[in-house]
Amino acid sequence: MTAYDVIVLAGGAAKRLGGADKPAVRVGGRALLDRVLAACAGAGVTVVVGGRRPTSRPVVWTREVPEGGGPLAALGAGVRLTTAERVLVLSADLPFLGPATVDALLTAVGGGGGENGREGALCTDPDGRDQPLLAVYRAEPLRRELALLATEHGSLAGLPLRLLTGELDLVRVDAGPHAAFDCDTWEDIAAARARIREHGAVLDEWITSVKNELGIELDVDTDVLLDLARDAAHGVARPAAPLTTFLVGYAAARASAAVAGPEEAAAAVAEAARKATALALRWEAEAAEEQPRAEPSGEGAGTP
Repeated sequence: MTAYDVIVLAGGAAKRLGGADKPAVRVGGRALLDRVLAACAGAGVTVVVGGRRPTSRPVVWTREVPEGGGPLAALGAGVRLTTAERVLVLSADLPFLGPATVDALLTAVGGGGGENGREGALCTDPDGRDQPLLAVYRAEPLRRELALLATEHGSLAGLPLRLLTGELDLVRVDAGPHAAFDCDTWEDIAAARARIREHGAVLDEWITSVKNELGIELDVDTDVLLDLARDAAHGVARPAAPLTTFLVGYAAARASAAVAGPEEAAAAVAEAARKATALALRWEAEAAEEQPRAEPSGEGAGTP
C-alpha cells in the first residue's frame, strides 16, 4: 500500500505580494514550490492545485472550482486525485519544510486502519497556532467532512479551513522554529533568503539545493569533504582543494555505478575522500622534510 499521497495548494491571489506568482518566487535559488516538493519526495501521488508551471519532479495538476475559491475548494479538487489512505496537505510557501517534519506527521497519524483513533495530525507554529495546510489527514474522514461541508453550504468555495479541522479528531505536532514559516509578504521572502545564508545554515542549504538541482539522492558527510579540501589546500596548493573534491566525486561515482544505491555511493565517497586525504598529508609531510634542506644555513653567505 502506498504510504501517503500529497496535495500541495499552489493557487491564491498572493495579494500581499502584489499579485506575484508566489509558488515561483525563489528562495535560495529554488522556487518555493520546488522546495516543498523536495520535502515530500516519497509520496505516491503528488497533486498540485494551481496553475501549471515547470517543477523539479513530476506532479498531477488540477484547479479548484471556481478558481480562486479558497483552500477548502482546492483541497476538495485535489483529494479526488489521491488514492492513499493518508493524505499530506501542504501550502506551497513553506521554504524550510523538510522530510523530518513530514515523517513526524505521518508517524503521529500512524499506519493504515486508524488504529490510534486519530483522523489526522497537524503542525502548530511556535506561537501554538494550528497549521491545517501543514498536516496529514486520513483520506476517508477527510472526504467525508468535505462532502458534508459542500452539502451544508452549497459548495466549498470561500469556506474557512477551521470548518474542516473543527470536525476532525486531530493530534497536534510541534513544527519546531522554522518548518511552519510561510511567505505571505516580501518581508517574509527577505527573511527567508537571509536565514538560509546564516553561518550555521548556509552549507546545509547549499548542499541540499545542489543535490536537488542535480537530481542526487545522497547523504554525504560534508565534514569529511571539508577536511579533505583543507588538507589539499594546505598540503599541496590552494587550487588543489576544489579539483581534489571533484576527483573524489568522480571516483566515487565510478565505484558505486554497479550498485547505484545511495548508501553504497556515500560509502564510496567516504573511501575516496580517505585515500585522497592520506595522499595530501603525505605531500605535506614530504614538503616539511625537504624544507630544512632547502633553507641556507647562513654560514659563508656571500662568500665566493
